[in-house]
Amino acid sequence: MHPVLFELSLGGWGRFTVGTYGLFYAVGFLLALRLAVFYARSDGIEAGRIVDLGIVALLAGFIGAKLLLYAIDLRYYLSHPIEMLHSLRSAGVFYGGLGLAVAASLIYVRRHRLPLGKVADLAAPALSLGQGIGRLGCFFAGCCYGKACDLPWAVTFTDPRAAELTGVPLGTALHPTQLYHAAADFAILAITARQMRRRSFDGQIFWTYLLLYSVLRALVEIWRGDTVRGVFFGGSLSTSQLISIPVAILSIVMLVVLSRRASGASGTKSARR
Repeated sequence: MHPVLFELSLGGWGRFTVGTYGLFYAVGFLLALRLAVFYARSDGIEAGRIVDLGIVALLAGFIGAKLLLYAIDLRYYLSHPIEMLHSLRSAGVFYGGLGLAVAASLIYVRRHRLPLGKVADLAAPALSLGQGIGRLGCFFAGCCYGKACDLPWAVTFTDPRAAELTGVPLGTALHPTQLYHAAADFAILAITARQMRRRSFDGQIFWTYLLLYSVLRALVEIWRGDTVRGVFFGGSLSTSQLISIPVAILSIVMLVVLSRRASGASGTKSARR
């Protein structure tokens, strides 16, 4: 694949490298932010606040993804601190990023008195869009690679720089798990975008997104071949699969609770009329 999009010579200053993953990550963020602003305006929410919130979530997500990556194999990183710098070129663990991004966003929303449920809902399609584009960047870079397979759509990485940056095995046919991830993200985008036009209660889209993502992520993990993200129970579950279980359960509970609360509020209004 193409982990490096292009390089520019700066003479005595060395070379300036533009990584494909970084470019896709940036494009994904900008398009996701654009979509979030579109939904914010539809809901009567100040667009500027959403832009600021997006930046806060981006920074928190980056830090959280790295922290969970380090926590999974803390002994190794404490023994090899230089690897922390090398790992900055990889994405980290998504759930760590999501957790810290949600926490930081919650603080921001409360501080600026934004409608929590509506903000969470508009973030769901935007997250799916950004993730889907980011996964395409993963594909070009070679990270988040799959297990060996002999399927017709298997992919083979040959660029030594991809192996250096991500550890992807070269010359071996692999599951294109990055594309599986991207397909799942774009499917969630289609579902959540459709729901945005006909949601029944605030928070519905966000919790639907989490439910769908946790289930689809757990399935895609079956074909993942990289183990840097950590494995549990003798390799039976990856970190993301382990986290997906409580996330899916919590999402179902919240959807039921919010749905009943909305039905109760609707019933009370009808009775008053």
